[in-house]
Parts: sequence; structure tokens; C-alpha cells
Amino acid sequence: MNYSPGVLSVLPIFYVGWADSVLSPSEMQLIRNQVQKIPNLSIDDKKLLISWTDQKNPPNAETFESWKQALVEFSPDLSQRKNLVQIGLEMAKKASSASDKAIWDAPLVQQAIIELEHSLGLDNSLSQQAFYNAIYSSQNIELEKQDAFDVLKMQAHLDGPWAELKTRTKKLIMDEFFRVPTDLRDKDALRLKILEQCKALAEQGLGAYTFSEEYGGKSSPAGTTVIFEALAMGNLSLLIKFGVQFGLFGGAVYSLGTAYHHKTYLEALGSMKLAGCFAMTETGHGSNVRDLETTATYIHEKGTLVIHSPTVTAGKEYIGNALHSKMAAVFCQLIVGEENHGIHAVLVPLRDENHQELPGIAVKDNGYKMGLNGVDNGRIWFDKVEVPVANLLNKYGSIDENGQYSSPIENPSKRFFTMLGALVGGRVSVAMGSNTAAKKALDIAISYALKRRQFKTLSQETETLILDYPTHQERLFPLLAKSYVLSFALERMREKFADSMHSDDKREVEALAAGIKSYASWHATHTIQECREACGGKGYLAENELADLKADTDIFTTFEGDNHVLLQLVAKSILTEFKQEFNDGGYGAIVRHLFKRVSSEYIEKNPFSARNTDASHLLDVEFHLQTLRYREEKLLFSLSDRMRSFLKKRMNPNDIFLRTQTHMISLAMANIERYILECSNDFVSKMEDSSEKEALLTLQNVFALDAIYRDRGWFLENDYLSGEKSKAIRKVLAKTYRDIRPNAGLYVKAFGIPEVLRNAEIVKREQSVVN
Repeated sequence: MNYSPGVLSVLPIFYVGWADSVLSPSEMQLIRNQVQKIPNLSIDDKKLLISWTDQKNPPNAETFESWKQALVEFSPDLSQRKNLVQIGLEMAKKASSASDKAIWDAPLVQQAIIELEHSLGLDNSLSQQAFYNAIYSSQNIELEKQDAFDVLKMQAHLDGPWAELKTRTKKLIMDEFFRVPTDLRDKDALRLKILEQCKALAEQGLGAYTFSEEYGGKSSPAGTTVIFEALAMGNLSLLIKFGVQFGLFGGAVYSLGTAYHHKTYLEALGSMKLAGCFAMTETGHGSNVRDLETTATYIHEKGTLVIHSPTVTAGKEYIGNALHSKMAAVFCQLIVGEENHGIHAVLVPLRDENHQELPGIAVKDNGYKMGLNGVDNGRIWFDKVEVPVANLLNKYGSIDENGQYSSPIENPSKRFFTMLGALVGGRVSVAMGSNTAAKKALDIAISYALKRRQFKTLSQETETLILDYPTHQERLFPLLAKSYVLSFALERMREKFADSMHSDDKREVEALAAGIKSYASWHATHTIQECREACGGKGYLAENELADLKADTDIFTTFEGDNHVLLQLVAKSILTEFKQEFNDGGYGAIVRHLFKRVSSEYIEKNPFSARNTDASHLLDVEFHLQTLRYREEKLLFSLSDRMRSFLKKRMNPNDIFLRTQTHMISLAMANIERYILECSNDFVSKMEDSSEKEALLTLQNVFALDAIYRDRGWFLENDYLSGEKSKAIRKVLAKTYRDIRPNAGLYVKAFGIPEVLRNAEIVKREQSVVN
């Protein structure tokens, strides 16, 4: 396509602006306004340029390629670095007739194009580099690299295969529309702002991402977890509102409903024309979903279900989106005739077109909370509310025209866990969001520690950077390492979650998500608290983000399942697999079990292994893997032996569970930590030799040695480590912290948190140093 000089004058800006495949609503309006102000553009030029600002109908691959061809054809000599405005103006001159070239030197023209570039945030070296790399990659023009490792390459490793979607999501929430003032504390005003922001995300197609294309989606549940992970870089009330509407309510309709529900609700749900909530938890039962009190009683004569809260404690508790919703996915005991078929989900309308509560519905605001006050949590009761039987989400349980109940899963227990397993995406998402929140806290604390000075020695002219103090390194660097290695485990979990969507058996991913959600959310709460303290009194100020990060993420440890309860699920899964191995393996399994016991005993009693303090041994990944595997196996064997012993004494199974509960938690944590290390090692070991691989290996070493050292009491009790070896690990860790110190600024920069989202004043006010 032949473009006019006027179009060419701004084409570099359009090319880079669309390079990440997204323009935010505010940016689209800014472009339209600025285009109208540029002199020398014809009416046709303006129409064409404005047509390229429609997010719902973005430039296709053919148009994008035509831009690239025009840029290559008309771009000037770039042997000397030029910005996007300069390139565009010289392209316009090159395409103009001799008599018209001078008009592109006019100050008004140049100023208008500069304002367009500035309004899009493209007046920086990274935008220029994006242009050079895309159009003139053959010239091998690259960004200047840091001495230690390339930050952008490291970020690419962390972002993984979903980098484009993460970038798009971050690009959206960078828009001014998504900013929330730190002094906005009125919950009602904050809730309305978050509601509008959530609707804006829906308009961009992010809400329906899980759904199939016919309902406006991308058929990508894994993609939804990516969006959730990236949204955690912004306001966390928006994150949770988004998760409730599209992940929980939308997930229930999509995963538990059938074609009728999909056709009736998904399109409106994904665009947020239908706001909904996920009404599972009750005041009286909390994590005990199987024994919820709310009932759904089938009335055959009317073809309806009667939803009822028989007691005050049967009220649905802490339900997100309760005040804004038109409908709820209500989890209740399904009663057909005289038989209770267990927990099922039913869609129950809550409000009319004027947003007034319908008869039989009672909603009470939970009020102000420790955090997340932009999310409208409430309690809901149902007083004999009748809904059509078609509102039963019936993928796993239906009522036919004759009033007969049937299910593709006959076993009630298996049916119950299959239904809950269909909603495992919530735990996957919370784990992702938790690590993002931890990364934000680490970015604040480490960036601040790279400029904050206090105390000086006689040999110093200036005071010491606080990150140079070993105590500061010991507090922050293990947490930095944990966020890095956890990133690779989370990506592996996301892959397994995506694969599980094609299978009805989700037990493996359900246990994995339960474990890593627990680990990641505890990591977030610990990291944010440590980072808050590491920033002293500055960390206590609302303007420095840590206060809100702490308050908003604290609930992560108990929603989508209390962490201690989830870890028991992990331990039960491990024990089930252990039992199954014996059932399937017969005599061979027993021999393998005895061999493992003998091998473990040999390692345990081997004085050389227990006392080897050589640094090369302590930094050997085989030692790390062997040690964490040993701990897990030892805990599994001892737990199974204890349970077997109690069974022989004919102890009540519930009493056995109570006697071994803390043992189960220890086993689950050992299992998760071993899994995380294996995921990290699998990723790092496959990398080509590079400075980024060395940098990642350093953090992996810290994660492993810190895990061993934190649990040194257990290893010492079991004679796996000697006292001398424990001390040696401490010394190696201190040395490794000193190795990390020069690159600490680079490590947090590689998290890829956009400057617009780094709102802590202690980070913004001064430029941090990196040496």
C-alpha cells in the first residue's frame, strides 16, 4: 500500500504503539485527539490513522506487514541514533515532492507529532530500541547491556511462553484510567471505581478469555491465570474483583454448566453485563464444603428448585461481588424426593433490573476489612427462593422430566471432588498473584536499600548503603531467590492445569495447586512483612505501597481454601499414591520400599555425607535434590508407619488423623519445596550457558541451601547433617549473598514491573544505584 507523506510522518509511532498488540482506551482517545491537531494531514490521512485506533478491530497481520515495508523503504540513514519523531519526519520528507519537503520542518508540525509520541509514552530509549530491533535487526543494534546479565533476557525467562499476554495486560493497567489514589479510603467510592475498571477489562476481552470463541473468549483457562498474574502488579481490589466475576462465577457457569447455560449466560457474563458472585462458603462450615447447610429442594409439580438457608449460620459468608451482583452461583445440598445427592451449584437471581433485591433474598455488607475494600464482600441468605430446574448447573448431576436424578459419576464422593476439581483455576490464580505481590514488595525494598544510607566507618567518606549490611542481605536475598524459583514451578503448574482441562481426572493438579497456593501465599505474606520492616518507618507509610500490599494479600492465605486445610489435602494425595503403588506393585513394590528404607538409612548414617563441608559439595545441585528428596521420603515413611501402627491398635480413623495432622503438614511442605526445586533445576539445566543461567543458578543455590538451613533442626535430629555441616551451609549462604549483592538491582528490574506501576514514593523520588 502506498502511504502519503502525512501518514508516514507518524507511522513509526503507530508501529511501536501497536507492537505489543494493545492500545488502552485512554491512548486510543489521545491518538484521535492528537491526529486532529497535526497540520498537513489530509482528511483521508486522518480517517486512515483513526481507523487504526480501534481496539476491537486492530490492524491485521497484512496491514502490519505493509507498515513494516513502508518503514524499511522510506526510513532515512540510521547510522546515527534518531528518535521516532525524527524518523517519521525524515520519512515524510523522503516521500514528498521537492517543493513540499520544507513543510515538515515547521515547528507546529514537529510539536504536534512530539505531543502524540509523548501522549503514548513512547518518548524513551526503549521505544526507539523496539523500532530499531524490529525494522533494522540486520544492523544488530542492541540495548546497552549490564555487565552481569541482560535484564531483558532474564525477564523473558521469567515471563515464559505467555510474555505477550502479560505485556498486553500490564499495558492496559498502566493507563491512567486504572490508577487508584492511595487516599481513596471510602469503600463505597472505591468499590464503584473498581467496578468500572473491571468492566473496562471486560470490554478489552480479558474477562471472557477462558470461554470458547463463540462466547467472545480464547478457549484458554491458562490464559486467564496469566492475566490474573499480571493484574497483580496493579490494584489488588481490581485483581480480586476480576477473579470473582470471571474466574469464580464465570468458572462455575463454564465448568459446571452445560450448553444451555453457556448459551444463556456466558456472553453477558464475559462482558460483565451480567455481574455475578460465587456463593459457596457459609458462616457455620467454612472450609467444610461437603456439609454446607443451604438446600436446593426439587419440586416436581412446578419444575423448580427451592433454595433455602435453614439457619443463620447457613448464610453465605464473605461473598465477593455480593453487593454488585445480579446473580449468584449457589452451592447447596441438592434434595430430590427423599434423597440428598450432595453438593451441587444452582444459579439464583439476586436483584431486578433496578438492582433491588428480589423476594426471599437478603444481602448484608461485610463492611470495612483489613484490605481489599474495593471488593464488595457480603453475606447472603435465601428464604425459600424458587428458581427453574434449568438453573441447576448440571454437568455432573441432572434432573430429568420425570423428576429422576442422574449423574455421569455414580460415586457421590468422587462426584463431589470432581466438581470441586473443576474449579481449581482459582487456586492456580491465587498462587500466581501471590508471587507477583511478593515481587512488587522485593522491588520496593531492594530498590530502596540501594539508595538509603546510614552510618559510616572511619575508612568511609559516605555512609553505608543498607543493602551492604549482611543482615539486610540475609533478610531479603532468600526471599528474592524464592520468588525466582517459584516462578518456574508456577509455570509448570500452569502447564499441568491447561493439560488437565482435557481430562475429568484433575486429582494431580488439584493437589499440586493446593500445595503451591499455600506455599506462594505464605511466601507473599512473609516477604511483604520482611520488606516492610526492611524499609523502616518509610515502609509503614501508605504512599510506599507496602501497607496496602500487606493488607490486600493477607487474605490470600485463607481464601480459595485455608492453607493448613489445603496442605492436608496434599498429604492425603501423597499417601493415596503411596498406597496405590503398593496395591499395583505387589511384591516388587515392597522390595522397592525396603530398598529405599535401606538406602535412606545408609545416607543417614554415612559419616562422610553427613559431615562433608566442602563448598563445591554444598553448592552441588545433586546434594540439594538428594537432601530435599530424603526429607520428603523420610517423612512419608514415618507417617505411613505411624498410621499403620495406630490402625493395628484399632484406633478410630478420625483420632489417627488428629494424632498425625502436624506430621501431614510437614510432609506436604517437604513435598512442595522439593517440587519447586526440581522445576527450577529442570528449567535452568536446559538453558544454554550464559550469564543469565549463572545468575539463575546462584539464586537456585540460595533457595535450596536456605530451605535446608531453615529446617536444620529436623536434619540434625535425623543425623542427616552434622553440626559442622550446618555451620558450613550458613557460611556458604553468606558468601553467596555477597555474590548476589552487585546484581540485586538487576534481579528486581527483571521482574518487568512497569515504571507507571512502581508507585512507592521511596522508589520514585530518587534514582536507585546499581553498584
